[in-house]
Amino acid sequence: MLLSGSEIIIECLKEQGVDTVFGYPGGTILNVYDELYKHSDEIRHILTSHEQGAAHAADGYARATGKVGVCMATSGPGATNLVTGIATAYMDSIPMVAITANVGKSMIGKDSFQEIDIAGVTMPITKHNFIVKDIKDIAPTLRRAFKIAKSGRPGPVLVDFTKDVTDPGNKYEYIKETPEEIQPYTSQIKEEDLDLAVKYICESKKPFIFVGGGAISSNCEEELARFVELTGAPVCDSLMGKGAYDGRKDNYTGMLGMHGTKTSNFGVSKCDLLLVIGARFSDRVTGNAKRFASNAKIVQIDIDAAEVNKNVKTDASIIGDAKEVLKRLNEKLEHAKIADKSEWVAEVKENMKKYPLTYHQEGLTGPYIIEQIYEITGGDAIISTEVGQHQMWAAQFYKYKEGRQLITSGGLGTMGYGLGAAIGAKTARPEKQVFNIAGDGCFRMNMNEIATAARYHIPVIQVVINNHVLGMVRQWQTLFYGRRYSNTNLNDQVDFVKLAEAMGAAGIRVTKKEEVADAIRKAMELNGPVVIDCQIDSDDKVFPMVAPGAAISEAFSEEDL
Repeated sequence: MLLSGSEIIIECLKEQGVDTVFGYPGGTILNVYDELYKHSDEIRHILTSHEQGAAHAADGYARATGKVGVCMATSGPGATNLVTGIATAYMDSIPMVAITANVGKSMIGKDSFQEIDIAGVTMPITKHNFIVKDIKDIAPTLRRAFKIAKSGRPGPVLVDFTKDVTDPGNKYEYIKETPEEIQPYTSQIKEEDLDLAVKYICESKKPFIFVGGGAISSNCEEELARFVELTGAPVCDSLMGKGAYDGRKDNYTGMLGMHGTKTSNFGVSKCDLLLVIGARFSDRVTGNAKRFASNAKIVQIDIDAAEVNKNVKTDASIIGDAKEVLKRLNEKLEHAKIADKSEWVAEVKENMKKYPLTYHQEGLTGPYIIEQIYEITGGDAIISTEVGQHQMWAAQFYKYKEGRQLITSGGLGTMGYGLGAAIGAKTARPEKQVFNIAGDGCFRMNMNEIATAARYHIPVIQVVINNHVLGMVRQWQTLFYGRRYSNTNLNDQVDFVKLAEAMGAAGIRVTKKEEVADAIRKAMELNGPVVIDCQIDSDDKVFPMVAPGAAISEAFSEEDL
């Protein structure tokens, strides 16, 4: 049938099963929004307070479901306001399609009003991007964009349409297509690579398993649990890998890296075999890369061959979808003769008793708040975070039992990310309690999205760990910069409770430990957007810690200082 370009765009979104779009309209994308209006019963549009919020919401939607998140913006500043959200998704391999419109084809290159080369701007931070200047290219380009976003190693794709291709008078033949099913990436899984990994596992007496975000993307929780059982190895994870392995298990040692547990950091430093599943050896994980796991053979399982030997030299690698790789390894390990690891496991468990995560028990603290959220929600909530001390406390003190429970900006470390992501996650999974954990510095950056939650009555619970400073930066200034607190004090007159109420949400202030549980329960009962302002001490710190440039074996806690 003959359809306009805008009609084809909407039909293609429906083809792909898109039920929600986050965005902000403007001049060049008005034709698309006009068509979206006619299909509001099929595709829900969430008007965010800022385009960056739309990108983060699409990202949060994708992380919570594994589906492709979709955001839209107009040309010029609308499109450039998506950039931070696109980069956040790119660094963490999140499937997202960003749709922008540009000035008409005849106006490109003339510095027209709100003209920007958004494809050029986003080229380094997208998996792929497209400029569509002809109506006949709309459907094949969008179909390809969704396929690229979710196949192999996922990532964001941008599609920019010139305004003339969306004009109502511009028609082209549209034929509906059923999207092809994306198959797991298996073509590079080699028998000899699997056999070498099995050989190392059988010989190892001190193995450790390190799980990253790729395990979440591949949905390999069941295969991973069996792999852990067969190998007998203790398990740690990265920030992005939380929940891929049940954090309540007694052989789970906690996060690895700069703010990882001593048990994980010391264990990986001492192990003779490190099995890495879907992790890219970020500098926040490895510390001094030359001294990382220096006693171990390293086996890396990753979907992206470019990650192998990029940051850390490996002894063996298996390229492919983690779920399929683990399935094949498990089949081989079922019949393998594996060396006894009981002495090593006992040593690791002894370290878990020796080096537990601790915090000050007197007064109101971030870890106490996180523990209360965990207990009251029974560990079933989705937790999104901003970036900083509160993010690390959320990683340390909430036990994630399944994937897609922790939604956080790992690679880019985007302050202002979490609230938009929480709105996206709650929209995608309304049956789940969704909490966004923020510091007061992060909350200020995109707190206008509380108005979005209030407009659509999206019941996200925003917890502000309010220490009146930029907490993580201040921690570094305390430990490494001679307590010179340059521009990190936020002790002003902003009242987050009044601000929440002004935007149409509920506000609750907490100043004592005894008030935390009641505040959380009340927020859950209200079943609407709530801001809980928790006032903690300015000098609370995140421990353990690895100093920049140091080896993870040199992790220190407050007592060590």
